[in-house]
Amino acid sequence: MMCYHAGYGKYPATIDLRGNMREAYLDNSATTRCFPEVVELMNKIYLEEYGNPSSMHHKGVEAERQITEAKRTLAQILKVNEKNLIFTSCGTESDNIAIIGGAMANMRRGRHLITTNIEHPAVLESMKYLESQGFEVTYLPVDEFGIVSPDLVEQTVRDDTILVSVMHTNNEIGAVEPVREIAKRINAKNPSALFHVDAVQGFGKAQIYPKKWGIDLLSVSGHKIHAPKGTGFLYIGDKVKVKNLIFGGGQQGGMRSGTENVAGIAAMGLAAKMLYQDFDNSIDRLYGLREKFLDEIADIPDLRVNGPAGRKCAPHIISLTVPGVRAEVLLHALEERGVYVSSGSACASNKPHTSATLEAIKLPRAYLDNTIRISLSEMTTEEDIFQATSALHEIVPFLRKYTRH
Repeated sequence: MMCYHAGYGKYPATIDLRGNMREAYLDNSATTRCFPEVVELMNKIYLEEYGNPSSMHHKGVEAERQITEAKRTLAQILKVNEKNLIFTSCGTESDNIAIIGGAMANMRRGRHLITTNIEHPAVLESMKYLESQGFEVTYLPVDEFGIVSPDLVEQTVRDDTILVSVMHTNNEIGAVEPVREIAKRINAKNPSALFHVDAVQGFGKAQIYPKKWGIDLLSVSGHKIHAPKGTGFLYIGDKVKVKNLIFGGGQQGGMRSGTENVAGIAAMGLAAKMLYQDFDNSIDRLYGLREKFLDEIADIPDLRVNGPAGRKCAPHIISLTVPGVRAEVLLHALEERGVYVSSGSACASNKPHTSATLEAIKLPRAYLDNTIRISLSEMTTEEDIFQATSALHEIVPFLRKYTRH
């Protein structure tokens, strides 16, 4: 299809001769497109290796082999034992099992829990539920960049603290928490307290070694790493007590009963393998794209980038405040130009809310409704970046001109 260019900048937006705008998908922290190889593997399993992995016949053995292979791949990436991984339906389920199951299994030792005020709703809502069951939760603040202090965590840990939950990477502003140092501090203060890390945004974008670092529980979601929705896993360390929340046929050692999602599990294993096979170069490329984006919009007046700078931030997330323009208006204006971003966490962005993360970093109240999230992935291209930045150059001055003050 022949194309021509229209818009702002050196790499303007591409439009085909039918007038169709190409898509620049930059909402990868909400979900990613599956790798074609992942879809191909899933189709093969759905059509050929479709047996129940609990069945004793050949079809069941084939299905079990796919699960075993995925588990081996993920265990090698994390440098843990395969027996320490259980497969779930998503990151939310993994967080729920880790936090609620971990608290319930260890409540005889205490009822005090610790987390931060920028966690994903899957963590915060689990904590709220536990509060309704008589547990005490301490919510720790973060600094202006969204980072929680290891010193503060250590000071907050008590003898009756049974679980601490801190995310690896914040899903809105890309702050990377010092989880390795936090694990050391918790272990020094109260070795029996469990440490849970929500790595949904970190896995695939960072090297994470839970056993080596002293992390007891680690949650991951498949659809953030080019695997399908409805997949995830949870790392549970040796001798870590977690109460199961799902009852049934006793699959996965009774920790998570139910027939396994064989195609999804295999797909997640393959996607992870693909992401980590040339990891350093892939991350360097993502950081390069992030910098290109920021360089291209540097001359738009009065923009604010939230979170840490440079490589202290996750490579794939940009939190951008555009004073004078409502996030929802800007989001839809970009969509009209084929650019897809979000106004915050996808788990809450379709409901009226104020971002707890933006409030936590003390973003001025007037800017809370002026912030969008741009998130990249392995599939993001330079053309996507320049299409988005060209659109921003065109849209922002126009919207600001017609904004009522």
